[in-house]
Amino acid sequence: MEKTIRKYGRVYRKALLSRQCREIGAKTAAYEARLREMYASDRFKAHSVYPTVNTVHVYAVIAMCLELKALGLSDEEIIGTINHGFTRRRNFFRRIIRAIDVLPNSFSIARKWNISDHDKRVRDGSITYDRFDVGKDRIEYRISKCVYVEMFETWGIRSLCKIFCMTDTTSYENLRRHVTFIRHSDLSDGDACHDEIIRRRKPQ
Repeated sequence: MEKTIRKYGRVYRKALLSRQCREIGAKTAAYEARLREMYASDRFKAHSVYPTVNTVHVYAVIAMCLELKALGLSDEEIIGTINHGFTRRRNFFRRIIRAIDVLPNSFSIARKWNISDHDKRVRDGSITYDRFDVGKDRIEYRISKCVYVEMFETWGIRSLCKIFCMTDTTSYENLRRHVTFIRHSDLSDGDACHDEIIRRRKPQ
C-alpha cells in the first residue's frame, strides 16, 4: 500500500505544480498522510466490497479533493487541478477510444460495453438502475444510486464526484463518428444519472 500511496503522491505533486503552489513537498506529504489514514479507515473497508469499483483509486482522488478543498480551491478549480494530475492516464484512454472511433462498428462496441457494465454493476450492487432500455440503435438508462457518489458523500464532498461522472462525457466526446451521447443529469448534483447513447446515422 505504501507503494500505491507514493504513486498517487506523485500525481498530486504534478497537480500542485500545475497551480504553481508553494511548499509542494510539505503539501504532498500531508496528502500522503491523509490517504494513508483513509486507507486504514472503516469506511474504506466498507466501500472495498464491490469488484467493479477500484476503491483504492477512488479514495486517492477523494483525498486529493479534501486536500485541495482545505487549500481554499473551488469545486471547479479542484476538478481542473486533479484532471491535470491524471493527464497521462486520461491521454492513454483517449487514444484507445479514438482508435475505436474510426471503426465502423464503434456503436456496437459501445452498446456491448454498456450491456456488460450494467450486468456487472447489478450483480455486485454498486449501481442501482431504475431503468435500462437497450435497442438496436439506442441505449437509455436512469441510475438512482451509485457507490461512487456514496463514497464522496461519506467524506462530505458529494458535488466533487463530478470528476467521475464526467468520465462518460469525456469518453464519448472522443467517440463521435458513430455515437451521440446525451447526458440529461448526473447524481453529483441531481437525483439521478440519466443518459442516452444513440447510433449516429450518416445523412442520406
